[in-house]
Amino acid sequence: MDDIPRHEGLEARIADAILPTLTHLGYELVRVQVSGKERPTVQVMADRADGTLFRVEDCEAISHAIGAVLDVADPIKGEWDLEVSSAGIDRPLTRAKDWNRFAGHVAKLELAMPHDGRKRFRGVALGADADIARLRLDDGTEIAFPRSNIRRAQLVLTDELIAATAAPPTTN
Repeated sequence: MDDIPRHEGLEARIADAILPTLTHLGYELVRVQVSGKERPTVQVMADRADGTLFRVEDCEAISHAIGAVLDVADPIKGEWDLEVSSAGIDRPLTRAKDWNRFAGHVAKLELAMPHDGRKRFRGVALGADADIARLRLDDGTEIAFPRSNIRRAQLVLTDELIAATAAPPTTN
Protein backbone atom coordinates (compact mmCIF):
# COMPACT_ATOMS: atom_id res chain seq x y z
CA MET A 1 0.00 0.00 0.00
CA ASP A 2 3.01 2.35 0.42
CA ASP A 3 3.79 2.30 -3.30
CA ILE A 4 0.61 3.80 -4.72
CA PRO A 5 0.53 6.30 -7.56
CA ARG A 6 0.40 9.97 -6.63
CA HIS A 7 -2.67 11.91 -7.68
CA GLU A 8 -4.00 15.39 -6.96
CA GLY A 9 -7.43 16.98 -6.67
CA LEU A 10 -10.33 15.12 -8.24
CA GLU A 11 -8.09 12.29 -9.41
CA ALA A 12 -6.84 11.79 -5.83
CA ARG A 13 -10.42 11.66 -4.51
CA ILE A 14 -11.35 9.07 -7.14
CA ALA A 15 -8.20 7.01 -6.44
CA ASP A 16 -8.90 7.07 -2.70
CA ALA A 17 -12.49 5.94 -3.30
CA ILE A 18 -11.67 3.01 -5.59
CA LEU A 19 -8.36 1.78 -4.12
CA PRO A 20 -9.87 -0.45 -1.39
CA THR A 21 -12.16 -2.14 -3.93
CA LEU A 22 -9.35 -2.69 -6.44
CA THR A 23 -7.12 -4.13 -3.74
CA HIS A 24 -9.87 -6.41 -2.47
CA LEU A 25 -10.43 -7.73 -6.01
CA GLY A 26 -6.70 -8.48 -6.47
CA TYR A 27 -5.66 -5.48 -8.58
CA GLU A 28 -3.20 -2.64 -8.21
CA LEU A 29 -3.94 0.92 -9.26
CA VAL A 30 -1.56 2.30 -11.88
CA ARG A 31 -3.24 5.62 -12.69
CA VAL A 32 -6.45 7.61 -12.54
CA GLN A 33 -6.89 10.32 -15.13
CA VAL A 34 -9.93 12.54 -15.74
CA SER A 35 -10.29 14.24 -19.11
CA GLY A 36 -12.97 16.30 -20.81
CA LYS A 37 -15.30 19.00 -19.52
CA GLU A 38 -18.86 18.49 -20.80
CA ARG A 39 -18.99 14.76 -20.07
CA PRO A 40 -15.71 13.81 -18.35
CA THR A 41 -14.07 10.44 -18.86
CA VAL A 42 -12.56 8.76 -15.82
CA GLN A 43 -9.73 6.53 -17.04
CA VAL A 44 -8.51 3.89 -14.60
CA MET A 45 -5.39 1.85 -15.39
CA ALA A 46 -4.72 -1.24 -13.31
CA ASP A 47 -2.46 -4.28 -13.05
CA ARG A 48 -3.21 -7.68 -11.62
CA ALA A 49 -1.60 -7.89 -8.17
CA ASP A 50 -0.34 -11.41 -8.92
CA GLY A 51 1.52 -10.16 -12.00
CA THR A 52 -0.39 -12.33 -14.47
CA LEU A 53 -1.60 -11.09 -17.82
CA PHE A 54 -4.39 -8.49 -17.67
CA ARG A 55 -7.41 -9.56 -19.75
CA VAL A 56 -10.69 -8.11 -20.99
CA GLU A 57 -12.49 -9.93 -18.18
CA ASP A 58 -10.39 -7.96 -15.70
CA CYS A 59 -11.57 -4.70 -17.27
CA GLU A 60 -15.18 -5.86 -16.95
CA ALA A 61 -14.81 -6.90 -13.29
CA ILE A 62 -13.08 -3.64 -12.36
CA SER A 63 -15.56 -1.54 -14.30
CA HIS A 64 -18.58 -3.06 -12.56
CA ALA A 65 -17.05 -2.87 -9.10
CA ILE A 66 -15.59 0.63 -9.19
CA GLY A 67 -18.50 1.98 -11.24
CA ALA A 68 -20.74 1.15 -8.29
CA VAL A 69 -18.27 2.72 -5.84
CA LEU A 70 -18.09 5.92 -7.88
CA ASP A 71 -21.87 6.07 -8.22
CA VAL A 72 -22.11 6.12 -4.42
CA ALA A 73 -19.10 8.41 -3.82
CA ASP A 74 -20.34 10.75 -6.59
CA PRO A 75 -17.03 12.63 -7.08
CA ILE A 76 -18.18 14.09 -10.42
CA LYS A 77 -21.47 15.94 -10.63
CA GLY A 78 -23.48 15.18 -13.76
CA GLU A 79 -22.80 12.53 -16.36
CA TRP A 80 -19.39 10.95 -16.85
CA ASP A 81 -17.89 7.91 -18.54
CA LEU A 82 -15.67 5.22 -17.05
CA GLU A 83 -12.84 3.64 -19.03
CA VAL A 84 -10.83 0.78 -17.51
CA SER A 85 -7.67 -0.56 -19.11
CA SER A 86 -4.37 -2.26 -18.50
CA ALA A 87 -1.33 -0.05 -18.38
CA GLY A 88 -0.16 -1.38 -21.75
CA ILE A 89 3.34 -2.01 -22.98
CA ASP A 90 4.41 1.66 -23.05
CA ARG A 91 2.92 2.07 -19.61
CA PRO A 92 3.11 5.07 -17.33
CA LEU A 93 5.69 4.86 -14.57
CA THR A 94 3.66 5.95 -11.55
CA ARG A 95 5.08 3.78 -8.76
CA ALA A 96 8.60 2.95 -7.60
CA LYS A 97 7.92 -0.71 -8.45
CA ASP A 98 7.25 0.31 -12.10
CA TRP A 99 10.58 2.16 -12.28
CA ASN A 100 12.38 -0.81 -10.75
CA ARG A 101 10.61 -3.48 -12.82
CA PHE A 102 11.45 -1.66 -16.05
CA ALA A 103 14.94 -0.47 -15.12
CA GLY A 104 17.13 -0.73 -18.21
CA HIS A 105 14.36 0.36 -20.58
CA VAL A 106 13.94 3.73 -22.26
CA ALA A 107 11.57 6.14 -20.55
CA LYS A 108 10.53 9.74 -20.97
CA LEU A 109 9.35 12.09 -18.29
CA GLU A 110 7.96 15.55 -17.85
CA LEU A 111 8.57 17.56 -14.70
CA ALA A 112 6.27 20.01 -12.97
CA MET A 113 9.20 22.33 -12.17
CA PRO A 114 12.26 22.54 -14.46
CA HIS A 115 15.56 20.83 -13.65
CA ASP A 116 18.52 22.77 -15.06
CA GLY A 117 16.12 24.73 -17.27
CA ARG A 118 14.42 21.64 -18.73
CA LYS A 119 11.10 19.98 -18.08
CA ARG A 120 11.34 17.01 -20.46
CA PHE A 121 13.88 14.20 -20.31
CA ARG A 122 14.42 10.90 -22.07
CA GLY A 123 16.81 8.15 -21.09
CA VAL A 124 17.20 4.73 -19.55
CA ALA A 125 15.24 4.14 -16.35
CA LEU A 126 17.58 3.21 -13.50
CA GLY A 127 14.99 2.52 -10.82
CA ALA A 128 13.38 4.44 -7.98
CA ASP A 129 12.63 4.48 -4.30
CA ALA A 130 9.81 6.18 -2.42
CA ASP A 131 11.20 9.67 -3.10
CA ILE A 132 13.56 9.59 -6.10
CA ALA A 133 13.45 8.21 -9.67
CA ARG A 134 16.69 7.89 -11.61
CA LEU A 135 17.34 8.21 -15.34
CA ARG A 136 20.53 7.87 -17.45
CA LEU A 137 20.51 10.30 -20.37
CA ASP A 138 21.99 9.52 -23.79
CA ASP A 139 25.19 11.40 -22.89
CA GLY A 140 25.68 9.07 -19.90
CA THR A 141 24.64 11.63 -17.29
CA GLU A 142 22.62 10.11 -14.45
CA ILE A 143 19.95 12.33 -12.92
CA ALA A 144 17.86 11.74 -9.81
CA PHE A 145 14.43 13.38 -9.93
CA PRO A 146 12.18 13.90 -6.91
CA ARG A 147 9.14 11.75 -7.68
CA SER A 148 6.95 14.53 -6.32
CA ASN A 149 8.17 16.75 -9.19
CA ILE A 150 7.39 14.24 -11.96
CA ARG A 151 4.22 15.30 -13.75
CA ARG A 152 4.21 12.19 -15.94
CA ALA A 153 6.61 9.44 -16.93
CA GLN A 154 6.20 6.50 -19.24
CA LEU A 155 8.10 3.82 -21.07
CA VAL A 156 9.04 4.37 -24.70
CA LEU A 157 8.02 1.60 -27.07
CA THR A 158 11.22 -0.08 -28.28
CA ASP A 159 12.06 -3.48 -29.73
CA GLU A 160 13.81 -4.33 -26.45
CA LEU A 161 10.70 -3.49 -24.42
CA ILE A 162 8.52 -5.57 -26.73
CA ALA A 163 10.87 -8.52 -26.41
CA ALA A 164 11.08 -8.19 -22.62
CA THR A 165 7.31 -8.04 -22.15
CA ALA A 166 6.30 -10.64 -24.72
CA ALA A 167 4.39 -13.53 -23.23
CA PRO A 168 6.47 -16.71 -23.15
CA PRO A 169 5.44 -19.22 -25.81
CA THR A 170 3.21 -22.03 -24.68
CA THR A 171 4.22 -25.64 -25.21
CA ASN A 172 1.98 -28.62 -25.86
